Amino acid sequence: MIAGLAFYFFAFVLIAAAVMVVTARNPVHSVIWLIACFFNAAALFLFAGAEFLAMILVIVYVGAVAVLFLFVVMMLDVDFSQLRQGFQRYAPLGGVVGGILLLELVLIMAAWRFAGEAEAFRAFPVPEGVGNTEALGAILYTDHIYLFQLSGLILLVAMIGAIVLTLRDRVGTKRQDPATQIARSSEVTLTRPELGQGIRREDIQRPLPPAPKAAPKPVDHEGGHH
Repeated sequence: MIAGLAFYFFAFVLIAAAVMVVTARNPVHSVIWLIACFFNAAALFLFAGAEFLAMILVIVYVGAVAVLFLFVVMMLDVDFSQLRQGFQRYAPLGGVVGGILLLELVLIMAAWRFAGEAEAFRAFPVPEGVGNTEALGAILYTDHIYLFQLSGLILLVAMIGAIVLTLRDRVGTKRQDPATQIARSSEVTLTRPELGQGIRREDIQRPLPPAPKAAPKPVDHEGGHH
């Protein structure tokens, strides 16, 4: 009874937070509501017996991805009033696309049926004596090892492509040359000046003091003072 009430509570909060992510006018508030979605989804994973996915959702998505979104949104100077100018023009097209997606979801839910062994899998999602993390690792690294490695390779290529596309060569920027650094000898890097030949006070370049302001010249009025 208590577990059922807790499940419906977290599910309701998750749906409400997801709605607020889309409808919030302030993007910072949207990211905060997204973090609330992650926490409630992690609680639902715990109820389903998937504690590994719950911890990954909290550590990776809340601790890294959502915080990164929050910092990016807060640091970028985005004119949101300008972004909302074309909302009314594209609203009919967005409504049509959203209606098609909603119709597809309704058709899928109408044709969905529970498998015969679904109740047994719900009662015992993993074999007896095997933890959720161990069972998930066995599936990923045995049955789906090639797909798992392929997804990692795709993410690696995407990361390298993002770095290459965003790299800009600016004039006057100091860059490191690893080959030159590695080729240096100890005679060049480990130098010890002789006693009394260190940096002198006159070698330090200091900014010049500001020039004194000239005193205003007296103004001579013809005919004396009034």
